[in-house]
Amino acid sequence: MPGLTAPSDYAEEPPRHPALKINSKEPFNAEPHRSALVTSYITPVEFFYKRNHGPIPKVEDLSRYSVSICGLVNKPIQISMADIWALPKYNVTATLQCAGNRRTAMSMVRKVRGVGWGISALGNATWGGAKLSDVLELVGIPKLSSVSSLGGKHVEFVSVDKCKEEKGGPYTASIPLKQATDPDADVLLAYEMNGEILNRDHGYPLRVVVPGVIGARSVKWLDSINIKEEECQGFFTQKDYKMFPPTVDWDNIDWSTRRPQMDFPVQSAICTLEDVDVIKEGKARIAGYALSGGGRGIERVDISVDGGKTWVEARRYQKNNIPYVSDGPHSDKWAWVLFEATLDIPANAEIVAKAVDSAANVQPEKVEDIWNLRGILNTSWHRIKIQNSSSVGRSKL
Repeated sequence: MPGLTAPSDYAEEPPRHPALKINSKEPFNAEPHRSALVTSYITPVEFFYKRNHGPIPKVEDLSRYSVSICGLVNKPIQISMADIWALPKYNVTATLQCAGNRRTAMSMVRKVRGVGWGISALGNATWGGAKLSDVLELVGIPKLSSVSSLGGKHVEFVSVDKCKEEKGGPYTASIPLKQATDPDADVLLAYEMNGEILNRDHGYPLRVVVPGVIGARSVKWLDSINIKEEECQGFFTQKDYKMFPPTVDWDNIDWSTRRPQMDFPVQSAICTLEDVDVIKEGKARIAGYALSGGGRGIERVDISVDGGKTWVEARRYQKNNIPYVSDGPHSDKWAWVLFEATLDIPANAEIVAKAVDSAANVQPEKVEDIWNLRGILNTSWHRIKIQNSSSVGRSKL
């Protein structure tokens, strides 16, 4: 693409915060320490997880950058950044979460394939940009369309990013046209993150943000938009990010039997403690995040200090001085909810968190029940094993 290129190697990578936990250097995949996630409702850009499949694309000339809109449209067009900036700007607060978040816990049950994410492969940001529904009107597709006049039912996003999984071809993903043309779905072509111009790691100069679904559909470094009759046929839609039962392994997998994963299930995790931690007996603050896909709010977060025998409801919050209501008009429906509870921690406690969303969906108890060979969608109860400092000290004597 004129103005935007994907380097062939990693010689020109952008700077990153030294506190990030690096899961792979080439391509660069990293997450913040879990404690950083609950220090603020909006995740600072430098602590927002980094998920990449190749070298970071680089803008050579923004004035020459444009995105093509083609496929099943009456008149294909090229739109520049000036065209995007001219459209109404919207700010949408939304959490993006990698489908592989908490994969390491799933791999402890049985080996899985994928980047070894802890519990921090997500972040909450305010994204600024044009709504995709407004952009598609430029090629004659009205809002709230399920099918275009030429039979298009899906919107495919093509990145300039080149991936080994695509044999050197571009990263691609798609969403239904119905979702793309619905203004209330808040799908953005975003050029800002937390009030600043996107940085290179997060898609500069233009990316897609699809709230409420796995991060794999929010394509960065946008090259083109294709209106298609069928969903994207690329690797990451057809042969990855699908949810299989525990009985399927790499010898009997049939990718065609499962639909591409879109919405993320209800999820929560404790961020103030490590999975195995040492603290004194007595009162301790337990805090973390909870979220659900599809715009569903969080109705409840339950905390247990005895492995799930008894429960206490945690306080939920988003913005300061505004009470959180799961379907309230002042709540951010695409964003995570932070929670906290101060509890008496007994000796050798097992602390557990589980969330319930506004549709009464609840996290599954055991990771074994949702194990899958790609290690995605680990939404099982998050468990923390506590060793009390006094007992640890005695064991060393």
